Amino acid sequence: MQKLGIIGTNWITGQFVNAAREAEAFELTAVYSRTEEKAEQFKTDYTAPEANTYTTLTGFFGSRDFETVYIASPNSLHFKQAKQAIEAGKNVIVEKPAFSNPDEMADMIALLADHPGQFLFEAARQIHEANFKIVQDAIAKLPSINGATLSYMKYSSRYDAVLAGEEPNIFSPHFSGGALQDLGVYVVYDALSWFGQPITVDYQAEMLPTKVDGKGVATLHYPDYDVTLIFGKTVDSYLTSEIYGGQSTIVLDNAGTIGQVDLYEDGGQKIKSLGEQSLANPMMAEAATFATIIANHDTKRYHELLQLSQSVNAVLYQLRQSAGIQFDADQH
Repeated sequence: MQKLGIIGTNWITGQFVNAAREAEAFELTAVYSRTEEKAEQFKTDYTAPEANTYTTLTGFFGSRDFETVYIASPNSLHFKQAKQAIEAGKNVIVEKPAFSNPDEMADMIALLADHPGQFLFEAARQIHEANFKIVQDAIAKLPSINGATLSYMKYSSRYDAVLAGEEPNIFSPHFSGGALQDLGVYVVYDALSWFGQPITVDYQAEMLPTKVDGKGVATLHYPDYDVTLIFGKTVDSYLTSEIYGGQSTIVLDNAGTIGQVDLYEDGGQKIKSLGEQSLANPMMAEAATFATIIANHDTKRYHELLQLSQSVNAVLYQLRQSAGIQFDADQH
C-alpha cells in the first residue's frame, strides 16, 4: 500500500482512511493537526499507532513519511495547502470543492505543469462508483435526451449554529462555504459527466445571514434541453432524481449518493432495476482509483479527471456569480 498523510482530523478524513485501508490502497503514516492532542487521538481512533504526527505544515510536508496527502481542511485552505504539497513533491487528494475559483485552479494547473511527476485529484467520490457508471451507460442508450432534474438536499448539523447567530466554516464566505460548494458539487459533477459542458448557467439561491447560500435551484442550459439542479443544507429532502429520454426515464433515489437506479419505459409499464448494491464505505472506489492511477502512472485517466475538475470549478464559479455570492478567496 502507498503511504498516506492527512490534513484534517474530522469524520470525512476518518472515512477516507478506513476506505483506503479496506481497498488496500493507502496506509496512514502521517497526521497533521494544529494540536498534538487531536493528532494523537486520530491515530488512536483509526488504529495507526506507527503514524507520525505534526503540528506544523513545514515539518509535515518536509518529512519522508508519506507520498500522497489527503486534504480535508476548510475549502478556502485547499489551494495553499495543495500548492505546498506539490512543491514538496507529494501527490494530492483534495476534498471537493478542490479550489474556490478559476484563478486558483489556473495557478494550480500551471504548478502541476512544472511538476509533471505529481498527481492532484479532487475527491468527488460518486463519479468512481459502479452506479454512477451504470447511469452513464443508461443515458447513452436513451432514444433521446430531454433534460434532467438532479436533487441532493441534506440538513447540516452545523446549520443549528447559523440559526443561533454563529458562522461555522461550512456556512462562511471567509472559508468558501455554502450549499453550492458542498452538496451542489455532487450534482454539478453528475451533470457535466453525463451531459457535458452547458452553454449558460444560472442559480437562484436562498441566502443565509452569513452571506452564503443555504439551498437553491440551478439551471444548466444545453442546446436542446435544460438540466435542473436542486441542492441544500438547511432541509432534508427525499425527492428522487430523473433523467428524461422520450418515453424512457432513468430514476435515481438520490443524485448525490446514487444507491438505486431504475429505468421506466412505455409509460411506466416496464420497469428495470439497473443499479448495484453500494459499498459499505462510499469512499472505497475513489481511494482504489487514485492509488491505481498513481501506481500505474496512468496519465490518460488522470488528465481526464483533472479536466473534469477544471470544468466543474468553472461552472461552480459561474453559478456563484449568477447568485452574487462572493468569497474572500476571490479578492486574492
